[in-house]
Amino acid sequence: MSRIIEVSAALIFRNGKLLITQRHAASHLGGLWEFPGGKREANETFEQCLVREIREELGIEISVGELFEEITHAYEAKTVHLKFFICELISGKPQLLDCAAFKWIGKTELADYKFPAADARLLEKLRDYTFP
Repeated sequence: MSRIIEVSAALIFRNGKLLITQRHAASHLGGLWEFPGGKREANETFEQCLVREIREELGIEISVGELFEEITHAYEAKTVHLKFFICELISGKPQLLDCAAFKWIGKTELADYKFPAADARLLEKLRDYTFP
């Protein structure tokens, strides 16, 4: 059985747009777009992980709200357990600290970007969600 990696990811909305980030080309699934977040460390909750990761990757402060979706996806070498939370941008403007790019996109633009296979069910749910 492959190892399980626990990941927390943020759905950050602003004026009807959703923040997405692009993975570095040299990383696992390089070049794909994703929802910002990262791997949970043993000593933190999923919510604490998300606050830390967003600060490290984008230099912004968020508050973590409700759990929107939870997905477990098996890749060849590992299994990821993802929790996606609705988050609010509290302060700061996104910066490229640990991602290749970021964009604010509308719901109709989701299909224009290539996301990891693990995000497929979330993307379907987002297509039926009213972006705040």
